[in-house]
Amino acid sequence: MQQPERFSDLPEYAFPRLRALLEGTPAGGPLLPMSLGEPRHPLPPFLGEELARHHDLYGRYPPNEGYPELREAIAGWLQSRFGIAGDRADPERHVFPLNGTREGLFAACLALVPERKNGQRPAVLIPNPFYQCYAVAALAAGAEPIYVPATPESGFLPDFESLPEDLLARTAAVYLCSPANPQGVVAGMERWKGLIALAEQHDFFVFADECYSEIWRDAPPPSALQASQEMGADPERVLAFHSLSKRSNLPGLRSGFCAGGPKAIAAMRKLRAYTGAPLPGPIQMASAAVWRDEAHVDASRALYHEKFAMADRILGNMEGYRPPEAGFFLWLDVSAKWGDGEAATLHLWKETGVRVLPGAYLSRPSPDWLGGGDPGEAYVRIALVESVEDVERGLTLIREALG
Repeated sequence: MQQPERFSDLPEYAFPRLRALLEGTPAGGPLLPMSLGEPRHPLPPFLGEELARHHDLYGRYPPNEGYPELREAIAGWLQSRFGIAGDRADPERHVFPLNGTREGLFAACLALVPERKNGQRPAVLIPNPFYQCYAVAALAAGAEPIYVPATPESGFLPDFESLPEDLLARTAAVYLCSPANPQGVVAGMERWKGLIALAEQHDFFVFADECYSEIWRDAPPPSALQASQEMGADPERVLAFHSLSKRSNLPGLRSGFCAGGPKAIAAMRKLRAYTGAPLPGPIQMASAAVWRDEAHVDASRALYHEKFAMADRILGNMEGYRPPEAGFFLWLDVSAKWGDGEAATLHLWKETGVRVLPGAYLSRPSPDWLGGGDPGEAYVRIALVESVEDVERGLTLIREALG
C-alpha cells in the first residue's frame, strides 16, 4: 500500500471507524467502554475551588505564552520529576503551556519542519501503531510521514537506527511516544540517548510524546529531556510534551505543555500567536495548582496498580497477553483465535457489550522495504480507565469471550 500523500488519503479516524464496525450489531450486554483512553479516576479535590477563585480571568484575553504562574509551576515540576536543570527549564524560555498536548504535537511540525531538507521533501518518522495526530501534522507541514513498525521483534518500539541513510538525510523530525500508546512499553535512557545521537548526526528534531509518563508499574519512566541533558546535546534537539489529561485525570481541561530549546519554543509561540488560542486564565491558574500537587497523582497510580495486577490475574494465562510496563492500555494479540482485531472486537461486542478498539485502526500497512504487513492488525487495544469494579468485569468478559 502506498503511503498517504494527502490528508484526503488518510483513512477515517479510529473512533468513527469503530462506530461503523459495530453499527447494526446489538450489544450482548450493558455497554462497557474500554476503547477510549479517557481517565475516569477522581479529579484533584481542589480543582473546583481553584477554577472559582480565578473566575474573573474569564473577562481577559490570556497571554499567548501563558501566565507566569503556570510556566513556573511546570518548570518546577520538570526540575523535581526529571532533574532538569534551570538552564534547560527556564519558565521564560523553555516552557510553553498548550491547549491540550494535541495542539502542540500538531503545531510542532508546522512550526519546525522545513519545506526542504537537504534539497528534498522532508520526512517525518512515526511509530507504527501511532497517535493519529502525528500523521496529519506531517502532511499539513508538507512532509512525508514514514510509518516505522513497532513490533515484538523490535521490543514494540520503532528501530529508527536501522533506516536507510538516504531517508535519515531528509528526516526533519521523529515522533516517539514513551510510555508507548498502545503497547505500554517504556523507552529507557539508552534508547532515548541513541535516538538523540541519531538526531544530532542527521540534524532532526525529536518530538517526545511523554503524556503517559506518570502511570507506571515498577519505575518512573525517564524523559528525553533527561537523556539530552546527560548527553550535553543541543537543547534545541528535543521537544517533550506532557498533559494533565492522563497524569491528573483531566482530559476535559485540555491542559498540557511542551518543553525544549528557546528557539523551538519561540517558534511554537509565534505560530500560536497567528493561529491558535491559549488556555483560558482560570484553567491556567488551576493547572498550576495541579502541577504542584503529587498526592492525587499517587492515589490515581495506586488504582492503576490494582488494575495491572487484576489484568495479570485474569488474562495472564490467555494467549497473546503481555503485561504493560506503563500507561493504561493492554495491547492484546488475538490473532491465534480470531485472525485479526476487527473480528475479535465485533465478537466481543456482540457477546458481551464490551467495546475495545481494533489495533489496525491505530496503524498503517508497512511497505515491503519496512517488512510489510500491518503491525496493529493482530491486536485489540483495551483501556483500563473505568472503575476498578468495571475493569474487573470487563477483563473477565474479555477472557470468557475471546480466550
